[in-house]
Amino acid sequence: MKRISLTVLIGFSALLCMGNNESDDLLKLWYEKPAKTWNEALPIGNGRLGAMVFGDPATEHLQLNESTFWAGAPYNNVNEQSATWIPLVRKLIFEGKYKEAQELADKNIYSVQNGMPYQPVGDIFISFPGHNVVSGYYRELDIHNAIASVKYEVDGVHYVREYFSSFTDNVIIIRMTADRPGMISCDVRITSGLKHVIGIKDDNLVMSGLSDDHEEIRGVVRYSSSLSALPQGGKLIANDSILGIRNADILTLYVSIATNFINYHDISGNQEAKSEFFLTNALKKDYFTARDDHTSFYRNYFDRVRLNLGITDSANNPTNTRIRQFGQGNDPQLVTLYFQYGRYLLISSSEPGTQAANLQGIWNSKIKPPWDCKYTININTEMNYWPAEVTNLTELNDPLFSMIKDLSETGREAAKKLYKARGWVTHHNTDIWRITGVVDKAFYGLWPMGGVWLTQHIWQHYLFTGDTAFLKAYYPAMRSSAEFCLDVMQKEPEHGWLVICPSISPENSYSDGVSVTAGTTMDNQLLFDLFSNIIQASEILNTDSEFADSAENVLSHLAPMQIGQYSQLQEWMQDWDRTDDRHRHISHLYGLYPSNQISPDRTPELFEAAQNSLKYRGDASTGWSMGWKVCLWARLLNGNHAYKLLTDQLNIVYGDRGHGGTYPNMLDAHPPFQIDGNFGCTAGIAEMLMQSQDGFIRILPALPDIWPDGRVEGLAARGGFEISIEWSEGNVKKLKVYSKLGGNCRLKIPNPVKADNNLILSPPGGNNPNPFYYVPEVKRPLTSDKAELHGITADKDFTYDVSTVAGETLYFTGIN
Repeated sequence: MKRISLTVLIGFSALLCMGNNESDDLLKLWYEKPAKTWNEALPIGNGRLGAMVFGDPATEHLQLNESTFWAGAPYNNVNEQSATWIPLVRKLIFEGKYKEAQELADKNIYSVQNGMPYQPVGDIFISFPGHNVVSGYYRELDIHNAIASVKYEVDGVHYVREYFSSFTDNVIIIRMTADRPGMISCDVRITSGLKHVIGIKDDNLVMSGLSDDHEEIRGVVRYSSSLSALPQGGKLIANDSILGIRNADILTLYVSIATNFINYHDISGNQEAKSEFFLTNALKKDYFTARDDHTSFYRNYFDRVRLNLGITDSANNPTNTRIRQFGQGNDPQLVTLYFQYGRYLLISSSEPGTQAANLQGIWNSKIKPPWDCKYTININTEMNYWPAEVTNLTELNDPLFSMIKDLSETGREAAKKLYKARGWVTHHNTDIWRITGVVDKAFYGLWPMGGVWLTQHIWQHYLFTGDTAFLKAYYPAMRSSAEFCLDVMQKEPEHGWLVICPSISPENSYSDGVSVTAGTTMDNQLLFDLFSNIIQASEILNTDSEFADSAENVLSHLAPMQIGQYSQLQEWMQDWDRTDDRHRHISHLYGLYPSNQISPDRTPELFEAAQNSLKYRGDASTGWSMGWKVCLWARLLNGNHAYKLLTDQLNIVYGDRGHGGTYPNMLDAHPPFQIDGNFGCTAGIAEMLMQSQDGFIRILPALPDIWPDGRVEGLAARGGFEISIEWSEGNVKKLKVYSKLGGNCRLKIPNPVKADNNLILSPPGGNNPNPFYYVPEVKRPLTSDKAELHGITADKDFTYDVSTVAGETLYFTGIN
């Protein structure tokens, strides 16, 4: 085939305008009744401070969280006595005595502590006499501006409340207005289910408290909260533990919360001074300046990506009704709202300088929450950050990277004392204190690959951003994780492959409640990625070549992915899979997503085997699992099946038991609530529209039939590209590619592309009617000997190579 490269721009006469975007007014969750339960309340957050807003006219309720308020104190849960037993467990596994190995591990490889719970600070209640019977009630969360509000009418007076957790002033702000003077009268109180003291200081309502003891660890995290009321008109009455407001025209409340937490080994902060500092500074601004600063900061993130999948009459219904009816009709705008809601939640729970989003982001009402609301790092924490890069929120990875750095320090103790190894290790759970020992019994906990998975986010961040300074800073964490693996890998007796032993395929069993084994497929895939990343990073940074050589040597001795008796991708080294296994974890498909070891072009047999495994596993599952399956079916290039999973996920759930799906407030239902399902689906929708993992950017790779027309702006691709697409009748109509870094951009486009001057870039062997044309945007000519599409992967699926420079934009106009 004749090969010609396109040097600068495949371009057309004018800027590609993605105009006529869906109205931002539609980016709202709205309801006709107050929230009766927590799963109906609406979340606001600034990464550090979170609140759930219930919106009751008579007694408003805000449930409060602060991201560093956890039970316990600095500690690590490493049981060094376990080291004696690991070689014996290995021996039993390699002898095929798996049940005996697990029983031995259960008795001897464990920790007294299984992690500290993330805890709620408390609750604000605001009572309004005479507001029990209202009309015209309306409650919303505006995710375009990150503001919640409530509107209603009592005796002809219209009341409005607004709520936001300020990104710029670090306090929660609540404003109440009425359209008639002197009509705001209420009592404000604050309380907590934990040890606390309430008082009045300078007319502010102040509460201080202490976190719980847990699993023999004494609680030492202290918080201080100050609530200031600023009425306009009327009067303020401060009485012991209540702020009373009488006959005000407008009332604005400011809520400041801070703890003594500085980092995982330092709790010497002054919580009172921090809380007063935040409050004092917030009070210097008027309300409208504070609100504008907040929304401007937020929209700097949020506005980077826009999505329009169309709109139907369903958008006229309240959000809970739309979720309930989604499976019975066509409501594409609800998918847009759900996608953007995931981005809203990530922005609101993972700001740079705060803690990483935990199992519930930052929103938790329970003193003893499910799974302690910790960091489950055998899937859930990683899933929280899947949307960060592709939906153009790369800075929001910062708290995750800070946690990885911390774990690479605390994990050295676990590596040394548990495994007698170099480097660092952590298992399937951690908390704010960065514990790294085994959590839970062996069935769940004996999985030393949590750190290896987390390091993949370091490499992916580099692939998206090209930030070599970042890669250099975090390369030691990758290297140290690889050192651990080098020291603990064992040669399994049947094939001589190097494997991790003991380990598990997270949370799944192969026989009668037994999970412990050697060389699981996911482990092997993670090892392959880790050592491959080390090799490439070493070359990019021009460092550590000897260690890279060691990594390269290991690659050739790893266990390969295998296809089993049911034409499935094996989950274990042995062919133990069952076709009736419906387990929520799909760990062996890590190689398909989020990794890229399985590809329709490079590994077609494994691609088909992965698809078979996913079919056997089934669709209906827990909420987060269905989120992962959306991503997997998108990688399988099956948009209709990915959409079917979205339909399963957008299935309303009311309680904390039963099938997975979505609560009325659009939070993910495991059930109970876990935020990872929201993030997984947001990432999956992005993958349906654009993928960049396989050495090129694939446009509309998994577009379902139900979205024939649409637009998306600002998706991020590996290599530092931003992608905007408009499509019609399933075909690309317009495409815009912005290059942040420069370099080669390889595009796989599902239909031919035509310039405004009627130049058609046709497949090899096609006719080129105009061998010379000029592109005014770049002021230099492109000739036919520098322009040719160079590959075909399927009918109407063409690949283009374009050499770009930093800051350059490519414009395409497509035709059928």
